[in-house]
Amino acid sequence: MIPFGIFLVLLSGNFVYSASTKTKVLLGIDVLQKENFESVKGKRIGLVTNHTGLDSKGKRTVEILKNASQTKLVALFAPEHGFRGQVEHGMMIADEKDQKTGIPVYSLYGKTKRPTPEMLESLDAVIFDIQDIGTRFYTYITTLAYMLEECAKKDIELIVLDRPNPITGTIVEGEALHPGINHFTAYLKVPVRHGMTVGELANWYNRTSHINARLKIIKMEGWKRSLWWEDTNLRFVPTSPNIRNLEAALLYSGIGAFEATNVSVGRGTKKPFKLLGAPWMDGALVAERINFFRVSGFKIKKTQFTPKQDLYKGELCQGIEVGVEDKNSARSFDLFVHLAVILRDYYPDKFILRWEEIERVTGSKEFKTWLEMGHSAETILFLVHERAAQFQETVKPYLLY
Repeated sequence: MIPFGIFLVLLSGNFVYSASTKTKVLLGIDVLQKENFESVKGKRIGLVTNHTGLDSKGKRTVEILKNASQTKLVALFAPEHGFRGQVEHGMMIADEKDQKTGIPVYSLYGKTKRPTPEMLESLDAVIFDIQDIGTRFYTYITTLAYMLEECAKKDIELIVLDRPNPITGTIVEGEALHPGINHFTAYLKVPVRHGMTVGELANWYNRTSHINARLKIIKMEGWKRSLWWEDTNLRFVPTSPNIRNLEAALLYSGIGAFEATNVSVGRGTKKPFKLLGAPWMDGALVAERINFFRVSGFKIKKTQFTPKQDLYKGELCQGIEVGVEDKNSARSFDLFVHLAVILRDYYPDKFILRWEEIERVTGSKEFKTWLEMGHSAETILFLVHERAAQFQETVKPYLLY
């Protein structure tokens, strides 16, 4: 866990990246202000948000809505990692109060992950304003889906203040989640790298799953599907304690999948999701084998590291460091498949995959069979790429940009 003081330093230091000013993008919260809060006029509202809920000038959405005379903000809801984004993954969070506004903050990652009827009582609308990173098993979008469902049950309007997909809206990786897999980290039936904004996800889910919620999306202005975060005029704020920069956000859909195995992904180091290793691994061997396959877009070298927490805490791990050399050609889920096949072949007695969790991160009921039958990465990826392309076609009617 990053102490709050240090977290603020990170936000003002190396982990916040000022983007170029090539394209001016107005976020959903900017557009709401520009329209003089017309969508929430006269309404008692709740707000699902965390530390990423900022307008393009860096002002908190909480304070913007609290100070708006046109509406009344009466409740806050916080996802995994908490209202301030400081809590480590998987740790339960209690209800609290926002110190600046005095408004109650209901935890949606504690005793319940769904808002209860009591939490939603007396609300006319709920606003969702959280920055996603474009990966299915990053849990903010499950919180969005749960809120959509519960608002529909009580006929409460859900308003999504849209934000960019930081790793573009043009690239889709992995297959859509199998209908038989259902978990908080595997909920929406989209590919691992889904290529949508949170507004588009809400629109797609509401319509294809017949949730029938009263959904309103405040679209961005100036954003195009081809834009990377660096192409906007926005600062990147670490979305959780271990997604500290845009490179980690891009790598998460691949390296993050190894959290369903006995391989460290660098949690407890300064480079989470850039490192991959274990005490039993030969980093030079793995680096040589993955570089042999020339997986496009990455620069990979051998390394060693000792996690200060999480898996292999205090143990020296040998492994690899992954850098993004060309983000446009980098496919992180492809990298996961290639590395999983290498580890299967060279460490059959040491590389352990927790198959139920592997189903959740890959979205596949077949991945276990493919690996156990000895399929090559190329064979597996041929099938995965085909299914990703199919999803990309079917989702087009629900896209907003």
